[in-house]
Amino acid sequence: MFIREEKMTTFTKTEYMAKKFSDKQMHILDVAEELIAQKGFEGTSVRDISTKANINVAMISYYFGSKEKMMASLYQYRVLKTRENFSEFADTIKNGKPEMQMKEMIKYIVNQLFKYNYFHGFVTQELRHTESLKDELMEFYQLFVRKLDEVIKKGVTTGVFTFTPKAEDLLTTVIGSTLFVIRNKNFYELYVPHKDAESYQKEAEKKIKMNLLMSVFALLGYASE
Repeated sequence: MFIREEKMTTFTKTEYMAKKFSDKQMHILDVAEELIAQKGFEGTSVRDISTKANINVAMISYYFGSKEKMMASLYQYRVLKTRENFSEFADTIKNGKPEMQMKEMIKYIVNQLFKYNYFHGFVTQELRHTESLKDELMEFYQLFVRKLDEVIKKGVTTGVFTFTPKAEDLLTTVIGSTLFVIRNKNFYELYVPHKDAESYQKEAEKKIKMNLLMSVFALLGYASE
């Protein structure tokens, strides 16, 4: 897996995406994602997608096979884009203090899960375990773990962190807690002051970020100045 990750860094984002999807496929997937974000998976038809993408409805079958297969491609497309964006993001903060890097990475993960929460409505366990997606997700998670591990070690070396929890355990805590909040809105909204769906989304994200930061920094034994 790590060999494949290193290989990916030799390509630009455009080159790597081009190896996975054609320009036309990426255009269709961008349109599909925009519509699903607005109307949900069930509320978005193949005809809606083809109309907005300005293509014949039969082209969806030509490029993907079916709506379900297009959704599998869309999920893979989103995973790849988020992974590449995270690599760039991590690069921009790599010279910062370890506590800043850890804080920003946690906020980034939570933000991305909330931003693309509509995927959780149609992405099934079966879909996640298809061979191509399984590999993409594995490499995606390993990238996060590697970056978190670098920050933990840097923090311990500089005396900012006291403990060395496993990076994979921190990632599990962050993703697992955030997904629980996203998937259990009826429960969590009882504890989040809000006026409407939009304010709930904003306040729930802020609340889980704050709680995760406190939890993770406690696990790290963060010694603030």
